[in-house]
Amino acid sequence: MNNSTAALSYDNMNDAHALYVRSPGGRYKPASDDQILAAGRVAAESLISRSLPLNQPAKMARFFQSKLAGLGHECAGFIYLDSQLKPIRYIEQALGTLNQASIYPREIVKTALRLNAAALVMAHNHPSGSAEPSLADLNLTTQLKQALALIDVRFLDHIVVSATETTSLAERGQM
Repeated sequence: MNNSTAALSYDNMNDAHALYVRSPGGRYKPASDDQILAAGRVAAESLISRSLPLNQPAKMARFFQSKLAGLGHECAGFIYLDSQLKPIRYIEQALGTLNQASIYPREIVKTALRLNAAALVMAHNHPSGSAEPSLADLNLTTQLKQALALIDVRFLDHIVVSATETTSLAERGQM
């Protein structure tokens, strides 16, 4: 799935009007790039409801894009879901470098068991700007799917995020 809605990133942050933040003393000043991106990541939480099933791929893609686009390093985030596909928790479990993040299936399995999750969706960003999955992304998807199947946790999707688009491996039939 390609989502062409532009997300705030270092590529397009100067296209909008200036945003301001209030200092502890009550004075307003222009927000820094980091403050804007951090506020956007917090605001992304409103894109999903903890009381409604997260069963719309486009909504998941927008959520992950809001959380991960614009980061200067790779980051993998996971939404753990209950048996009705309602979110239990969002966790960023792997921070990496410019072009890779180390994700260990054992740690994902442990977290799924600890949270009593029935399913999960994973996403990670590509700071390079391309949302095209790499061979390593496809291999990781296979490994995670196999590991999670052993504990009866459904791996619903792996979404690759860039600043302006997302790619769903489930929608491509690569899960």
